[in-house]
Amino acid sequence: MQQLTLPPFDARIKMQHDKTLILDMLRRKYVALTPEEWVRQHFVHYLVERLGYPQALLANEVELHIGEKRLRCDTILYNRSLQPLAIIEYKAPHIALQQKVLQQIAAYNLLLHVDYLMISNGVQHYCCQMDYEHHSYRFLDSIPPYSKIG
Repeated sequence: MQQLTLPPFDARIKMQHDKTLILDMLRRKYVALTPEEWVRQHFVHYLVERLGYPQALLANEVELHIGEKRLRCDTILYNRSLQPLAIIEYKAPHIALQQKVLQQIAAYNLLLHVDYLMISNGVQHYCCQMDYEHHSYRFLDSIPPYSKIG
């Protein structure tokens, strides 16, 4: 897997039926190790181990429904009242974080109305803080620790 700009962690990887799997600590099961999953696992470990995000308030692969359409958020961070606080979208390291990625996560936010949107491809990471009163958002300098947003 490609080197990322996120801190390394003790990844639990195994082979099963010629497929490489990685343990997802949030879903508590092994999942296919794709480039995007490699980013997700690094980012989640970074949030929990380095930035103090409570593991119990994070969920991977959360399904949303818009009429008949089904969407899947990569990760959602909840507040202590279990209301969505942040949506996190991951891309494989070779995929540039362009405007269409922000548009994708903004579409999820039409349903969830969170305070923070985060995107990462494992090499670059961005966090936007929403300002609903002024119908705008601002990019933060870095991913904030949980103590600043929780």
